[in-house]
Amino acid sequence: MNQEADSLFFKAREIPDPDQRLAFLEEACGDIPELLGKVLELLTVEERAEAYFGDSDLRDPSNDRTVAMPPGEMAGLLEQPGLIIDRYKLLQKIGEGGFGTVWMAEQTEPVTRRVALKIIKQGMDTHEVIARFEAERQALAMMDHPNIARVFDAGATQQGRPYFVMELVKGMPVTEFCSERKLTTRQRLELFGDICSAVNHAHQKGIIHRDLKPSNVMVTLHGDQAVPKVIDFGIAKATESKLTEKTLFTRFDQFIGTPAYMSPEQAALSGLDIDTRADIYALGALLYELLAGQAPFDSKSLISAGYDEMRRIIQEDEPPKPSLRFSTANASDRTRISTTHGAESQNLERTLKGDLDWVPDRIV
Repeated sequence: MNQEADSLFFKAREIPDPDQRLAFLEEACGDIPELLGKVLELLTVEERAEAYFGDSDLRDPSNDRTVAMPPGEMAGLLEQPGLIIDRYKLLQKIGEGGFGTVWMAEQTEPVTRRVALKIIKQGMDTHEVIARFEAERQALAMMDHPNIARVFDAGATQQGRPYFVMELVKGMPVTEFCSERKLTTRQRLELFGDICSAVNHAHQKGIIHRDLKPSNVMVTLHGDQAVPKVIDFGIAKATESKLTEKTLFTRFDQFIGTPAYMSPEQAALSGLDIDTRADIYALGALLYELLAGQAPFDSKSLISAGYDEMRRIIQEDEPPKPSLRFSTANASDRTRISTTHGAESQNLERTLKGDLDWVPDRIV
């Protein structure tokens, strides 16, 4: 990945306009947020270096040696464990995307508790990114549901980068949770019902998530009770009122979402507005994976197919029914999937047929 990141870095640094540079990187990196984050980190480091070494005040005129930057000043540029932002002490980085990082933090007042603090990365505070960040913060603040992560607070760092504080969800993606706990098909359906309730609540508030997938549905335990939490409304869209006063728009040809769970209308990039059906489709894809052990379309195959072919597959190809996907898998995969369901292979195949085949098939 380092070689690919270096190549994209040298190409991106030749694009002077920040928005055009970002659009180029989003398309080039596709569904690989780690690669996007790496390139953006390289660009940020270069900008800091230019800002520092290009400043004549930082050079000794007698021998042209660079004067070392005081450690405290350099540390102030980056978040790190122990740093205090307002009344929150950063403890550990727990998540990272292309534009922001999520930290586990300790709130010190008016109450003491562990929270999640999300902050825009240094150098990524462009107008568009801040607008999306504020939209996510507002979307979460509008909702009050036990299966959606709650927002507690918001503010900005001394450098002016916005952050918001939300409920700390200690858990794992829903698919991993179900497999590790060997949940039965009935238990998976009960968990899925709670997820649907959360998405329905968001829709009632006029919010479309647009990126529902296993990693954005975390499951935590409250005692012995499994509680799913829908997270990451970073590309959410409002159907009624605006989520931010800043100008927020999706570029005409921008690919929004995760391909394996993306609805055909999202992949079409048409002039038609995306509505709540995009989330319904993603829920169907998620249910399909919970039942059959695999997503309707394989992520790696989609990405390797290329941009145009990937969009065509999502729009035109019809995935097999869950029971057929399971029955045609190789023997080791069938054994693995049935084991994670706590069932025999033949029994699981019979369970998937009928109504369970029908539900995701009609949605997806």
